[in-house]
Amino acid sequence: MCPDISLNTMDLRILYHGHCFDGVASAATFTRFYQTKINPDVNIAYTGLVHRPNNLLFDSEMFETGESAIVDFKYAASDKLTWWFDHHQSAFLSPEDEAHFEVSPHGKASGKKFWDASRKSCCEFIYDTLHASFDFTDDTLTSLIHWAHVIDGAFYTSPAQAVELREPALQLMQVIESTAGDEFNEHIIRELSTKDLIAVAESNDVQARFRPIYDAHLATLELVRRNATLTHNVIHFDLVDDDIEGFNKFIPYHLHPEATYSVAVTRGNARTKISVGSNPWSPVPRTHNIAEICERFGGGGHPVVGAVSFKPDEVARAREVANKIVAELSAVTL
Repeated sequence: MCPDISLNTMDLRILYHGHCFDGVASAATFTRFYQTKINPDVNIAYTGLVHRPNNLLFDSEMFETGESAIVDFKYAASDKLTWWFDHHQSAFLSPEDEAHFEVSPHGKASGKKFWDASRKSCCEFIYDTLHASFDFTDDTLTSLIHWAHVIDGAFYTSPAQAVELREPALQLMQVIESTAGDEFNEHIIRELSTKDLIAVAESNDVQARFRPIYDAHLATLELVRRNATLTHNVIHFDLVDDDIEGFNKFIPYHLHPEATYSVAVTRGNARTKISVGSNPWSPVPRTHNIAEICERFGGGGHPVVGAVSFKPDEVARAREVANKIVAELSAVTL
């Protein structure tokens, strides 16, 4: 039996993984579901979420008014949270939060909170779940779901495809990941909730933003080329002093296809970040669970990719941890 989804409010807040294609796609997919199956006139507010030092991720007022949904992000153990969908291995901030999901009537027993760490894309997981549980179908989402699966699951044909950014969907991805603030990404969510992915990606406002972002992307590629060091099977680099907050995570494997892992340190206004990844095309198979490694230092992610966040002034600590991760990933068993 489907859980009750009768309308109780005119307001909905959707909290999504910010500056992430899968997060934006997940928010757009849930928006279309809610407007189709529950209330076409709902007032929706969007909040982008990012991982922060000390895991201070949620404010209580996020769940105070109307209904709320978290998509593609960690679980909030609040009885007032209405909906939740995630596919990360590191979905819970604590054992208590996981117990709340498993045992509380406001967790998975509510029929509105779902988690599957085996899924490559949260957007695809949301659509499949809503189709199975609430009989939601929308064939116009096919392209969006496909590209969310490709991008978040790293199902590219080669590192070059991910770095050269020739396809419109990948250009939109780069804009979503690189644009400061949440206002434009909220605009993209609203566009994707009513229009086809390619039409949105090829729109004048997206393309106008993409061109300077692409130029900066090429400059970052050259910075990584100059700064990167390969230790056994790990490519590692530090862009803190270059004022680079983020980068296309496939640049390392484009430059060093022989690498199995990458470890990078960057810094922005909100955090210093260690990004850890694995090469989908590596000639040497991945043997480490990156999520578990990152969890030991307060981060998390998936078995194939993860991150650890520190305060902006904790660069020395981040570099120390990054060196430990490089040493672990590059250890050679003789």
